[in-house]
Amino acid sequence: MKKLYILLAAIALVGCGGSSGSSESTKTESKAPQVSKSTFGTLPNGTTIEKFTAQNASGAKMSVITFGGILQSIVVPDRDGNLSDVVLGHDNIQGYLEQNPYFGGIIGRYGNRIANGKFELDGVPYQLATNDGQNHLHGGNVGFDKVVWSGVEITEGDRAGVVMTYTSPDGEEGYPGTLAMEVTYLLGNDNSVEINYKASTDKKTVINLTNHSYYNLGPDKSTILNHELMLEADKFLPVDATLIPTGELRPVSGTPFDFTTMKRVGQDITQENEQLKLGGGFDHCWVLSDASEQLKLAAELYEPTSGRVMDIYTTEPAIQFYSGNFLDGTFTGKKGQSYAYRSGLCLETQHYPDSPNQPEFPSVELNPGETYNSTTKMVFKTK
Repeated sequence: MKKLYILLAAIALVGCGGSSGSSESTKTESKAPQVSKSTFGTLPNGTTIEKFTAQNASGAKMSVITFGGILQSIVVPDRDGNLSDVVLGHDNIQGYLEQNPYFGGIIGRYGNRIANGKFELDGVPYQLATNDGQNHLHGGNVGFDKVVWSGVEITEGDRAGVVMTYTSPDGEEGYPGTLAMEVTYLLGNDNSVEINYKASTDKKTVINLTNHSYYNLGPDKSTILNHELMLEADKFLPVDATLIPTGELRPVSGTPFDFTTMKRVGQDITQENEQLKLGGGFDHCWVLSDASEQLKLAAELYEPTSGRVMDIYTTEPAIQFYSGNFLDGTFTGKKGQSYAYRSGLCLETQHYPDSPNQPEFPSVELNPGETYNSTTKMVFKTK
């Protein structure tokens, strides 16, 4: 849970004439990406969904919609300068209402799984929806990816985008506390996309926000198996039959889960391995080697045909790598394309799954008077 750096330098040219003493100066300054707002569609209840699109000087674009705070598109160049969208999703609101395996959404109040949909805070039990077999997944039946956020354009130096806000009432989906959130998406002139999460609560609660974009850096969206991936993680979390972590932090060395150096996603995905069978492929949480809250490299994704590279930096302690195991061709996405098996992958920066029930994991508790802060940054470049 990196970027193509294009710097627009300020240039000053000063010319001096002869006896006339005339002078002429021209100055070009670095400009922030431009942001526009449009209507993306209307919900059945009449609510208008807005789309905010930021575009930088090199033509890279990022679009976010107010439904679910969804990152609807990221358009970046390949090694030949050809621009293409690198995230799966839909061209209209109807697609997100009907066929949406969390495409691009803000995931919360708790991203990933909570065992049996239960946890306790200070001895008080809470019961959440069990919307993934016996477990709770991605915030419940109506998580943050399915609510309407409010959006406001923002410009910050050589970056611009949108600030999304939403207040989750006490008891929504079973979670305690009124949670006020602010999620900022910023597109930079260096072809970076940064997501900043902030939240506060009036009652002790748990929180684990992430973004659920499906990436495919290739010229088409046929497969992610030929993408090459590196994860800055020497341990991962084994899971039980319901995909809940067992509590073990297992070394990746000697296993199909070793992505400490660049490796094809498809290289080991069909190996006879108990954990791969449980996840139907990769659907596990990797523990980052640097667990600090500083922004650090978590992953690098490379697609050799296009030459596109995406580096991911995060302040989170872990990253969930999901290899699109449940995409099955029934999802019709942008431009009418069918999203086939493993045609997109997710790299969700986050805290560990089921942390509310596993006290040895890093805490996901948020108290009144505290501010939840999390940042993830994707840098797009080519090689």
